[in-house]
Amino acid sequence: MEITRLSPDDEVGCAAAVAVMDAAAKVDCPESLLPTPRGYANHLRYGWDLDPARAYLARDAEGTAVGLLSADAPTYDNTNLMWLGIDVHPDYRSHGVGSELIAYAEALAAELGRSSLGASSWDLPKSEAFAQRHGFERKSIAVNRRQDIANLDWSVVQKLYDDAVAASSAYELLKITGSLPEELLEGMVTVTDSINDAPKDDLDIEDDAYSPERLRAYEEAQLKSDRTLYRVIAREKATGELAGHSTITVELERPHIGEQNDTAVSRDHRGHRLGALLKSAMLLWMRDQEPALTQIDTWNAESNNHMIAINEQLNYRIIARALEFQKSR
Repeated sequence: MEITRLSPDDEVGCAAAVAVMDAAAKVDCPESLLPTPRGYANHLRYGWDLDPARAYLARDAEGTAVGLLSADAPTYDNTNLMWLGIDVHPDYRSHGVGSELIAYAEALAAELGRSSLGASSWDLPKSEAFAQRHGFERKSIAVNRRQDIANLDWSVVQKLYDDAVAASSAYELLKITGSLPEELLEGMVTVTDSINDAPKDDLDIEDDAYSPERLRAYEEAQLKSDRTLYRVIAREKATGELAGHSTITVELERPHIGEQNDTAVSRDHRGHRLGALLKSAMLLWMRDQEPALTQIDTWNAESNNHMIAINEQLNYRIIARALEFQKSR
């Protein structure tokens, strides 16, 4: 088997990688949201915030793509960590492909000086057994939920919004498409940092480190990846202090698909139903702004009860659970 690094400029290779993911998902998680080849190339080119993961395609002796390794070695924070994703085509499972990709990842982590390895996989018995066999321990569970906008009861959304408005009269909402105005940038660093209060469970990871430069990198990566970026921001009227935000992106290539990138409320402004206000306001905005939008995907730690409770009011349903593992080298 040959394992080679995949370039975002390799159209054939990106298409082969997506084909491996698609074949694996049909067996493991048929409803999972997968990229198109173009979207996957952008992911390799720009990542989430201009710090893209590496990808390695495994081919057999005939040149057929049989497996895919994603290796994310962050540079903003957690610089001791490398996070892995492995997909093996169902026709080539039980032939050692996954184990060979793990061994390749271990060698890559050593080369990059990474002392901790993390990995995610769908919540399947075989996934846990495979992880344990390679020395990984389960540390957390993440849940993928999807909002069915086409069948959303808008009266429920409106009531959630109206109730939240009544509880948050000291705040106003800003709606921003694309990049933040310069005068909001510093305040948004503090708001974005609030995501670090979300549960990490037993994962041994540092808080995400945010800066104005990283926020600008995030915006650039999303926009260059052919996504429209929407933010709803709560601002305290008396002080002008930014208190929370909700952010989604909508694909230009597939405008029916949206992804919830973040929802966070600053520590000093909690207890005013701002989370419910932000999410319901975003939905009402998207109803007018993105009429083709039919679904929004979000991820939460299974233990994040507060945000999950809001999501369940808004017609989110569980698509899948992902097990998160970690080991030290």
